[in-house]
Amino acid sequence: MSDSNLLLRERLQAVEAADSAQGLLDSVEALAALADEGAIDTLIQVLGYNNPGAAVAAVDGLIKIGTPAASALLTQIDGYNYGARAWALRVLAGIGDPRGLDLILETAVEDFSLSVRRAAARGLGAIQWEKLPEEKRKEEQARTLQTLLKVVEDVEWVVRYGAVVGLQGVAIALIQAGAFELTDPVVTGLQERHQKDDILAVQARARWALMQIQSFDQTDS
Repeated sequence: MSDSNLLLRERLQAVEAADSAQGLLDSVEALAALADEGAIDTLIQVLGYNNPGAAVAAVDGLIKIGTPAASALLTQIDGYNYGARAWALRVLAGIGDPRGLDLILETAVEDFSLSVRRAAARGLGAIQWEKLPEEKRKEEQARTLQTLLKVVEDVEWVVRYGAVVGLQGVAIALIQAGAFELTDPVVTGLQERHQKDDILAVQARARWALMQIQSFDQTDS
């Protein structure tokens, strides 16, 4: 057995043997640090444990692993309880795999948890559009913008903040792809947040997003 396989096995066993909340957190953090595909199943199991710290560490580890972790989650997510499903959504949003787009869009609008809506909104700005067929890409980007322009008016300011981040990410992707015509409503929505939002942090983030979009627009024009 190679050294890397031995280390993975030891850390998997440590998670299984953990007998305290702190012990579980420490062992999951160590396992997640490997970013090894062999840890996927165990890290996914941790999402369902009643240990938020360990779940955060598992989320970070699964995001580092990337596409293989998204593939595993997408085959299992319907069977999760709400807590595990919410953590899984954070993973999918963090990875940006477009196969999870429908779920992320739905969650950004409808989830009752403001932190989950925020994670979904932010994640929409990091979708790996190049993984979608070209003929479907523009349609899905337009649908994503429509959702974010709705979420940017959420009653919770942290969700609006996440939507601003998401709008910036999508707008820059569109500019880089030459789809400039889709960015006009983004600019309008961000300007409204900058000028009218009652939270200074959202105003400032919207202004920063507008500056970044303008910078990319000028670079690509």
